[in-house]
Amino acid sequence: MTVAAPEATRPVASGAMPRVNLMPPEIAEGARLRQVQLASGLCVVLALAIVVLLYLHAHSGVSSAQSSLDQAQQEQTSLQSKLASLASVQQTFADVQAKQGLLAEAMGQEVRWSYVLNDLSLRMPSNVFLTSLAVTESTTPGTAPPAAGSAPVQIGTITFGNVGLRHDDVATWLDALAKERGFYSPLFTSSTESAAGTRGYVTFASSAELMSNLLSGRFVQTAGSS
Repeated sequence: MTVAAPEATRPVASGAMPRVNLMPPEIAEGARLRQVQLASGLCVVLALAIVVLLYLHAHSGVSSAQSSLDQAQQEQTSLQSKLASLASVQQTFADVQAKQGLLAEAMGQEVRWSYVLNDLSLRMPSNVFLTSLAVTESTTPGTAPPAAGSAPVQIGTITFGNVGLRHDDVATWLDALAKERGFYSPLFTSSTESAAGTRGYVTFASSAELMSNLLSGRFVQTAGSS
């Protein structure tokens, strides 16, 4: 019968130290528990650190937003102050525009007769003389010089008293009126031949329609102007 040798008497392999675990199981279990607790504590500390960082970041964002809001409110206050200081300038512009409106209403239908009559004198035939002139205006408020490409409208009538040497001079005069800018449909209403000694002459009346392209437009604001 073969009997196993006791554990303590077994031969040990050459070169190896015997390993004997003398620690009670309760101590090993406690060590493992402390390791778990330490790991849990580290996780809690890490979580708290993350929460603190998030709070600081959020607080920084709120502070930045508040700073931007404060700056915007300061700029608004500054702009309102500047706007209040410009109230007198706005009133001045309003007064100027009102006066421009009055000027346009009063002078919007201006005809520069000095230019018109000077041009007419240059066209007057040598055998025709002017004895009288009358103008009847029919301009309505708001009438302005015609825009490019649009037809002028009638703004009045001009009537002449004339003297010529012959009846042919009447036709020459009407041709001259037809070439004058702003004169339309010239005609004569009467023509009477008379004599002065040995020389005859013709007395006649003529007229023409005055058109809106005679208006100077100096005081009328065009579309888009301020």
